[in-house]
Amino acid sequence: MIILSRRTALLSAACGLLATMVPAWATERQPYTEEAFLAAQKAGRSIVIEVHAPWCPICAKQKVVMKELEKKPEYDKLLIFMVDFDSQKDVLKKFRVTHQSTYISFTGTDEMQRSTGITDPMSLDALLQTAL
Repeated sequence: MIILSRRTALLSAACGLLATMVPAWATERQPYTEEAFLAAQKAGRSIVIEVHAPWCPICAKQKVVMKELEKKPEYDKLLIFMVDFDSQKDVLKKFRVTHQSTYISFTGTDEMQRSTGITDPMSLDALLQTAL
């Protein structure tokens, strides 16, 4: 009985570990910093700036859609920088953003597209495609 309990515990731990692993093709997300953004641009990365606010209902809808889109293997090289609308006002000014729920796509140093308030999966997918 003790052996079975240990096996069960080991199996449960292994399953828990596997569940937390990120697929190799997962999109990379990180909080925005000027240094990281400039380095990614210099490297010619596919970049998306995501301006969000925790109180924003549109941002919450976008989060659900983006979570699914980011699973696509075609976005394995995509880097998403998250900008907090309430606390990163200097970044908002730099990118000329006036509303939360804004996405801006870049390929290297070139801005490709920007959009505010879209929650439609096809529209968000099209925006992500412009960064590739």
